[in-house]
Amino acid sequence: MKVDVVQKILKANDDIAKWVRAKFDEYEIVCINMISAPGSGKTSLIESVLKQGLLGVRIGVIEGDPETTRDAERIAKYEVPVVQINTAGGCHLESQLVLQALDKLPLDEIDLLIIENVGNLVCPVGFDLGENSRVAVVSVTEGQDKPFKYPRLFQTANIVILNKVDLLPYVPFDVNEFTQGVHAIQPGVPILHVSCTRGDGVSNWVDWLVGQIVPGNKKNA
Repeated sequence: MKVDVVQKILKANDDIAKWVRAKFDEYEIVCINMISAPGSGKTSLIESVLKQGLLGVRIGVIEGDPETTRDAERIAKYEVPVVQINTAGGCHLESQLVLQALDKLPLDEIDLLIIENVGNLVCPVGFDLGENSRVAVVSVTEGQDKPFKYPRLFQTANIVILNKVDLLPYVPFDVNEFTQGVHAIQPGVPILHVSCTRGDGVSNWVDWLVGQIVPGNKKNA
C-alpha cells in the first residue's frame, strides 16, 4: 500500500513537472536545480555568480527552505527576482510548489532560473522540478564518502561541486577517494573544486552556467 501511495505521489509530481518544463520552454528559460546537504554552501555559490555576473544573462532565483526567508533575503540584496518557498518542515521541493512560485516571477525577464532546493541529500533527488540540469554540491566538511552513501544524487547530477576547498588543510577529506567515488557512479561527470571565500573555481562555475544558456534559449542573445 505504501509503495502504491509513493508511486502516485511521484507520478503526480512528474505530471506537473511537465507543465513546469513547458513553461520554461515557452519563456526560453534554462532552469538549474541545486541539491545538497544543509550548510554545504548553495546560497554562497549563487551569490558568487550574482557578484560576478553572467555576461548579460538575466537570473532569477527560487529559494527552498523549511521555515525561514533568510536565504531569499541574502539573494534579494543583488536586486534579482527571487521567491522564497517555505515547506513548513518538508524535506524537499515539489513541482507544484515551483509552478506556484513561477506566478510570482517576471518570467519574460529571466534567462536562467536557479532553484536552491531544501538541504537534503535524499528526498529532493526523486522529485523532478522541470529543471534542465541538476547540480550536486558537497562541502569538504561532510566527508569523502557521500557518493557511496547517497549514490542516486550523483547518478542524476549534471555536474558536481566540491565546495569549501579552502578548508582542505584543516579537515580529513580525501579528494581522490571522493573523485573516484563520484566517477564510479557516473563516469565523466564534471567535478568543480570551489571556494566561495577565496574565489577558487568560481570562474569555472560561472563558465559552466553560461554554457547552459545555448543560443536558442537565450532571449537577449
